[in-house]
Amino acid sequence: MTTDPSLVLRTYADAAHTAYETLTALDQLSGDGDFGDNLCEGLDRVTGALDTHPDEPPFAVAAAVFLDEVGGTSGPLIGLLFQELARAHAAAPGQDAWPTGIHEGLAAIQRVGEAEPGDRTMVDALVPARDALRSGAGTRETAQAALGGARSTAALRARRGRASYVGERAVGHPDPGALGVALLFWSRARADGQAPGELTDHLPDLPAEAPPN
Repeated sequence: MTTDPSLVLRTYADAAHTAYETLTALDQLSGDGDFGDNLCEGLDRVTGALDTHPDEPPFAVAAAVFLDEVGGTSGPLIGLLFQELARAHAAAPGQDAWPTGIHEGLAAIQRVGEAEPGDRTMVDALVPARDALRSGAGTRETAQAALGGARSTAALRARRGRASYVGERAVGHPDPGALGVALLFWSRARADGQAPGELTDHLPDLPAEAPPN
């Protein structure tokens, strides 16, 4: 059996709002500062669409929203992840489709974004999560792997995306995209009753002051 996708997405929306200030501050260090807005607004649109169309496959709804309506660099990439989760759930109803969905979603993101582990992107959270799922890890352990991958980006200098142009400015703080994706796995664990602690326990301290872009 798999955790209810609708509950995962609704929990993810709540988690994104909890982490909003952190995601925004982190993105101000290395990007346009709009990642928190894009993630929260996108997930709010997803939950609204789920309310309006409760019989539609939840991850397919989320994919359509993020691919068609969410801006920024990360929005379409998260849409690809949702798209592959939707396909995996459709192909194996009632079964745990996350190992396949995350594997294929990661592959799609890497095809489009060309990021590799160590480039300081959402890939650094997705790879350990994929590996944990492949090994048969539960929702708690998978969330811990994703969160650990996101934390590891604090030591990395970006080699992809807009963050690659700001040099060392963001080093010491995790990548907002990696953290945002890790929240998905924390949300799945929370929906499953297996969350590794409160979300606030996993959020980094806010930068004292985000330099202007």
